[in-house]
Amino acid sequence: QLWTPLRLALLSVMGRDYYGILGVDKKASQDDIKKAYRRAALKWHPDKNQENREEAEAKFKDIAEAYDVLSDPEKKTIYDQYGEEGLKGGPPGGSSDAASSGGPPGGFRYQFSGDPNELFARFFKDSFQRSSSFGEGSPFEDMFGGMFGQGMGGMGGMGGMPGMGGMGGMPGMSGMGGMTQGSRPAQFELQCSLEELYNGATKKMKVKRSSSTLSRDAEAVLEIKVKPGWKAGTKVTFPGEGDEIGSSGKAQDVVFVVREKRHSVFTREGSNLLHHRQIPLVDALTGFKVDVKMLDSSERILRVNVRDMVSPNYTKVVKGEGMPSKSAAEKGDLIITFDIIYPKALSEDQKEKLKTILPR
Repeated sequence: QLWTPLRLALLSVMGRDYYGILGVDKKASQDDIKKAYRRAALKWHPDKNQENREEAEAKFKDIAEAYDVLSDPEKKTIYDQYGEEGLKGGPPGGSSDAASSGGPPGGFRYQFSGDPNELFARFFKDSFQRSSSFGEGSPFEDMFGGMFGQGMGGMGGMGGMPGMGGMGGMPGMSGMGGMTQGSRPAQFELQCSLEELYNGATKKMKVKRSSSTLSRDAEAVLEIKVKPGWKAGTKVTFPGEGDEIGSSGKAQDVVFVVREKRHSVFTREGSNLLHHRQIPLVDALTGFKVDVKMLDSSERILRVNVRDMVSPNYTKVVKGEGMPSKSAAEKGDLIITFDIIYPKALSEDQKEKLKTILPR
């Protein structure tokens, strides 16, 4: 872009470009802004940028401020109309008179005084709790539950196939009521563990299908190669493997939609893995080690050393220890959040000792 005098003057008037900091358009939705914050904050988290930590800390703070403004409807409206200076109570363009310069009414004055680390930790803690609240399902349960929940029951469920380890069975596709008479695909859930989505897996599903004029076996075994990094909602289609549509000589497609099983250690968010730990107060004050059993087929144990003092808003990011990504060569990140467990009681002697040790 050409930095013309007009453009420089506009930048002087408007101040920092919060949209540019997050890398979104001014018409971006709140969902787009959240995704952009997640992406930018992870990229510039100081833990991931030890070689240029000072620069990362400055950008990390700018990203937090941009998100703080653009995620709040009132602040966003004022910023869109009056720019950064107007948002922060200064008259646009450096005028000495806010009212005559068309500044925000009511003496609105904003100053970012939050902790970027606290905002980051809260964002991912909320995400962890939101994902965990789905019970044994996944965030896609609401999307696919109505589609599959009752339909699968009518098809005899997904029982195992005797003598064929790792297979799921789908007996009786003709039990789907009117679907056999239509051309819509027959859709099924493909339950996958997080380990399978991390390492990849091969799943074999047995289907029984009806035929009027087609000459084929009444049963078929469909092999699905789950690739590392697949996400919930990924679809795999087998053309013409379902029930014959009437006597047309054509059969339904069979579509499997990946469902992610809940995991006891991790919650997945995109290509990142979220892990939550409870630690005693003494560890939070003095440092500790976290041993995390990873998803590798070798059952690797990752040791994470935490030397910082851990506050409730502390977040540890371990670069490259998340999920594989289909579109990127490197993996996502492991994001660890913490809850600090305080002692239930202290003796008077312990209290007095703490008073002499801890600064006020």
